[in-house]
Amino acid sequence: MLFRFTILLTACLCSISAYASSGLKNVELRDLYFGEILYYAYQDLPFDALARLDIELSQYYELDESEIDPFNMHVGQAEFSVGDMELQYRMTQRAGKAIQAVLGEGIDLATRNQAALQLARVFYKKNDPQSTLYALDLIREEPDKSRYEAKYSLDVLRGEEPETFKIDVAYLRALASIDAGKFSDAVTLLKTLKEEKKLKGYVLYNLGIALLQSGNEKEALQVFDELGRLQTDDNGLLALKDKTNLKLAYLYLDRGNTKQAKKYFERVRLDGPFSNRALLGAGWVAVAEGRYDRALVPLSILHKRAATNDSVQEALMAVPYAYGKLGAHGNAANLYNHAMDIFAEEIDSLDSSIKSIRKGKFLAALINEKSNKDKNWVVNLRELPDSPETRYILELMASHDFQESYKNYKDLAELRHHIDKWLDDLRVFEEMIEIRRAYQEPLLPVVEEKFKKIDARMKLRLEQRDNLAKKINNMLISPRPEYLATSDERQALNTITALQEIIATNPQAVDAATVQRVKRLRGVLLWRVRSEYDQRLTDAYNNLVSLDEIISQLKITYNSFIRTRQAATQSYEGYTIPIRQLRTRLFAMQRRLKGVMAKQGRMLETMAINELDRRRKRLEDYQIKARFALAESFDRATKSQLDEEIMRQQKQANEKDGLPQEQMEKQPEDIGPEAEQPVSPEEDATEDSDTSINNSSFKKKLLER
Repeated sequence: MLFRFTILLTACLCSISAYASSGLKNVELRDLYFGEILYYAYQDLPFDALARLDIELSQYYELDESEIDPFNMHVGQAEFSVGDMELQYRMTQRAGKAIQAVLGEGIDLATRNQAALQLARVFYKKNDPQSTLYALDLIREEPDKSRYEAKYSLDVLRGEEPETFKIDVAYLRALASIDAGKFSDAVTLLKTLKEEKKLKGYVLYNLGIALLQSGNEKEALQVFDELGRLQTDDNGLLALKDKTNLKLAYLYLDRGNTKQAKKYFERVRLDGPFSNRALLGAGWVAVAEGRYDRALVPLSILHKRAATNDSVQEALMAVPYAYGKLGAHGNAANLYNHAMDIFAEEIDSLDSSIKSIRKGKFLAALINEKSNKDKNWVVNLRELPDSPETRYILELMASHDFQESYKNYKDLAELRHHIDKWLDDLRVFEEMIEIRRAYQEPLLPVVEEKFKKIDARMKLRLEQRDNLAKKINNMLISPRPEYLATSDERQALNTITALQEIIATNPQAVDAATVQRVKRLRGVLLWRVRSEYDQRLTDAYNNLVSLDEIISQLKITYNSFIRTRQAATQSYEGYTIPIRQLRTRLFAMQRRLKGVMAKQGRMLETMAINELDRRRKRLEDYQIKARFALAESFDRATKSQLDEEIMRQQKQANEKDGLPQEQMEKQPEDIGPEAEQPVSPEEDATEDSDTSINNSSFKKKLLER
């Protein structure tokens, strides 16, 4: 399990985050909404980015002419990014489906290869090595460098170097091969990656594991030794280097090779995360060699460190044990007494921590808002005065299971925050709608009345224009000059026509000169109308064109008014039912989320309480052993004082009796039965029982860790 966690950790370290390593400089933005999505993605807020991306894609697919939408320029990147964002949000099932959709036909080979790699990462995180290898087999080689210029390549989106693609594929294949039990394949792949600087330490560690699992222990130890001597300034690699040296040291210590174990213990840094265990192991190496004075050097350093650490607590018992072996029973008794006091304080602290956890303070500390702002928030939890359980938070959160459960709980807390915010937004929307209704409803009836009158007049004018256009078109076929006469000309013609009707009905009343004059006037008018017909028809057509331009502008204004009137109405109408449905769904999700979050919180609390209870039981066991060891140290110290007193009295008696010097130098035990001190069966059993700390018991516990 430990090897599996380490492999997974190294894989996560080597896989580059989907958006954290690059900026918008590598994406030519054509749509501001897509830019907003990328903004949240670069801020490591995959849920916010994913929510907005889903909305944009759903709206895009419902458009009638989606190709004119600016989002169309990024739809390929958006579809590809869905799987990435879901993977960042640890939605592995949905991420796998989204990425598999990209693996269909009709896409370039570079994008397909990147999608296959992402799918393999999804399967690897789900602990499915066979599917991981299957996804990696979907990657195809390209005959040229065109994959580096792919339109929707993740290299463009992420800003990664194209050359890292093959390295990532080979490394992930090696890790999957280890999980699948194909250690020979993993060894072959990892040996080809040994020279990669970015993966140097991780490749060596996993290569050593693969060699060890394949039965090649000698070569595996050589690889681990090479990793233990690696020169680097990377904090992650330094921690991995210390861990490797520590494992090698305990391996040789378990086999009784104290010389080799000592060498590897000395390689571990004194300020690293594994320094406590290394100091404790170095102390037990000296104990195994019988050099108790040398054992006190590393154990005394460890003795002064924070008492919450397991190794320090063990050192609290180991230091007086070494003093006892050196005959300093008084110092041993004092240190055992000091250890008992510390154990009692730690037990009280653990009891307070358990009570605090049961009151819910632990969960409140886990989802503190500072966790999103302070990268060292977990480390600083130890310094919170109101949360005693946080003194042990680093040890608790070192577990992979606890980390995953904590991430789930934090995601649920974030989702609860989003739901609460969405419910507040719905209330704000309702308030906005009511403000619009209160403003628009008094105005719309007056506007509607004026609009009806204007609309009727406009329809009349449009009918008149259509009639004029029809007449003009007909005059192109059959000329009708009288249609183009002016109003004065038409009035004059009507007057002349009336006079001609009078002359026709009563010719005796008008003389010949008047009749001739009327005919001449009519001829002049008709000549003018007919001679100017062509020009007048041209002017009429031009005026009709000008009128059409005015009418088109009028229609634009008319349609704009119609849309404005509809928008004014739709700004407060039709929202009641959708908002009610959304609120019902959010309330249902809120109730469901509350139950799931409570279960997840209880799981975290149970894990924390079990861990603290385990610590408490161990401390109680140490406390019992310290009591017996304290009593034994007092007995031995008393016995030593009595022996010295008997020797002094015997020396005085010998001086009076004149005994030889050789007899005076004999030990009190050699003088006779009367000088022997009685030892109770309980005391004698204590020396050989488990209440005395011995080398083998401590080594066994250390190796079990």
